[in-house]
Amino acid sequence: MKLKFTNLMLIGALCLSANAFAIEGGKPVKGKSPNDPPKKFIDPANMNTAVKPGDNFFDYANGNWIKTNAIPAKETRWGSFNILRQNNTDKLLKLLAEVSSTPGQAKGSLKQRVGDLYASGMDSVTIEKKGYTPIMPELARIDKISNLDDVINELVYERVNGIGNPLFGFGVGPDSKHIEKYIVSLRQGGTSLPDRDNYLKDDARSKKIQNALKTYITTLFTLTGTNADVAAKNAATIYELEKSLAKSQMSRVAQRDPNVTYNKFSVADFSKTTPHLNWVKLLPMLKVTGQDTLLVGQPAFFKDADALLAATSVEDWKTYLKWNVLQGSASVLSSPFVKASFVYNSALSGQQTQTPRNERLSGQIDGTLGELLGQLYVEKYFTPAAKQYMVNLVNNLKITLGERIKNLDWMSDVTKARALKKLAAFRVKIGYPDKWETYAGLDIERGDYYGNLKRISKWRYNFNVTRLGKPVDRNRFGMTPPTVNASYSPNNNDITFPAGILQFPFFDFGADDAVNYGGIGAVIGHEMTHGFDDQGRQFDADGTLRDWWTKDDADKFKVRADQVVNQYNAFTVLDTMHVNGRLTLGENLADLGGLNVAYQAFKKTKQGQSTTKTDGFTPDQRFFLSWAQVWRGSQRPEAAAQRILTDPHSPEEFRTNAPITNMDAWYSAFSIQPGDKLYKKPEERIRVW
Repeated sequence: MKLKFTNLMLIGALCLSANAFAIEGGKPVKGKSPNDPPKKFIDPANMNTAVKPGDNFFDYANGNWIKTNAIPAKETRWGSFNILRQNNTDKLLKLLAEVSSTPGQAKGSLKQRVGDLYASGMDSVTIEKKGYTPIMPELARIDKISNLDDVINELVYERVNGIGNPLFGFGVGPDSKHIEKYIVSLRQGGTSLPDRDNYLKDDARSKKIQNALKTYITTLFTLTGTNADVAAKNAATIYELEKSLAKSQMSRVAQRDPNVTYNKFSVADFSKTTPHLNWVKLLPMLKVTGQDTLLVGQPAFFKDADALLAATSVEDWKTYLKWNVLQGSASVLSSPFVKASFVYNSALSGQQTQTPRNERLSGQIDGTLGELLGQLYVEKYFTPAAKQYMVNLVNNLKITLGERIKNLDWMSDVTKARALKKLAAFRVKIGYPDKWETYAGLDIERGDYYGNLKRISKWRYNFNVTRLGKPVDRNRFGMTPPTVNASYSPNNNDITFPAGILQFPFFDFGADDAVNYGGIGAVIGHEMTHGFDDQGRQFDADGTLRDWWTKDDADKFKVRADQVVNQYNAFTVLDTMHVNGRLTLGENLADLGGLNVAYQAFKKTKQGQSTTKTDGFTPDQRFFLSWAQVWRGSQRPEAAAQRILTDPHSPEEFRTNAPITNMDAWYSAFSIQPGDKLYKKPEERIRVW
């Protein structure tokens, strides 16, 4: 695991600001003064009513807010998600300031480790004084490499000791076809840029990013005392090596098929395909014993990487390995390294100013000691009432999705029965884990920032490999409690909603049903639908990668999925860049299904069955406006361009506009007519789940 820890909170599902809650007579109420004005959950001041809802619903619902809320210099995007994440960051900073200001806590305790990690990262005087001395032993060790065996040994050493993941990816996880067992998995890697296409394209935008990487490499080597000309030569060497690896990598779209990336080999047989990477020998060095098989995501990549190992000089590999150390640690060394890291990342994202140190530390601790920090967060900011509300809402939407599956006109009864069995088996995780990770044996020292991060990476590696031979733990959370997101796991067949998302605009005890169903209700429906998207549908009720569809039903699903692909492919993001409908298919299907499920569930409520207006809007209008304000926001062009290559989620405007054009209820709610830009004929509207 690299030491390059930034904010590891996942991006991709949803939320906004926190309210304090109390319980009165068993009913949750907002903790506010009786004299406070009523909150407008749908505020017309945020809307651009000069735009017809049928021409651009995203602009109609959010236009004025976007015009009056510029992207802060330290952000690459700004909207509902970012505001809520900032609010959660502010809460975490208060907790971190408190625990770090009380040194002398019991060694190994939660507060000692969280507080001392934060204090070590905030100790800029010590960090500046050390410069790059924390990584000098790593660079000196690489200097001693003299042959190819030494190169391969270093690849292993860096992994096992928490320094980095050069050349390829390595991990331990459930075997998708034998879901009760953990197995070693290997995957393509070895590149620095976010996507293989960043190396393979030669347009102006791609060349700018390529040059930014070369400059970054040159700068980091120069900062460690390398002659400028040699540093530039190193950059060229590293770039060409990484470009060769990129050419061998499988595309993100191709990797969406879980059967394509499920390739099981005996260790001995796979070693024959990579003669220089002898896995029979390497696995014990990687602390893996007693395993006779492994999974390989992209076998062709490993053949090419093995050939590249032999064809490239040892000196070039030494340069590459040094680069792996440098890039993995730059953001946590002294200010010249941090500045160089920021300049490079800003070329990719458009970010104008560096995120403040304390905020970077907050995200880093959430991403590294998340279940320690998460306990402090939950204790102060998450109520049992919110958790119970979610339990009830999830059950409601689960029933509704079941009703929709039963009423599908394109699916046979045989496949419906299997789909309903899978739905019934959904596990639901809300707020925080039932059992917290203790990070047993992990030492955190107050004055050793780099060492702390290295020890965390090493601990995580050891934790991973020691899972081998044990039963799969299906109770672990994939996200930390403050995370503003939600998820579905195909292998676990579970949906997770961390505490961080259970806030406005997704959820508020004081909001009407239209707002909550258009917000958190659609999120719940979205995650449930992931169990039946183009990837999730290939896993059965217990999470096993197994085909449970009749061929005819699978063919009918693919026809409908292709319609969704074509709809999103038509959307232009920047100049000639379009949404990649195939890459974003799973999320687009989940948006479409989730919104339909949430709307049908909403119609069961008292408000959903009425036509009484609130703040000038009907219940149905408020439902769709709530959905739109979840995605309210804008982003920098650089970030938008990069997301098109790497993000399986469509840009926010299209997440808002595309699903609703397939829902008859939206047309009725806003009197959408032929001639409106978003209008689709009834027979053109896509029906899937």
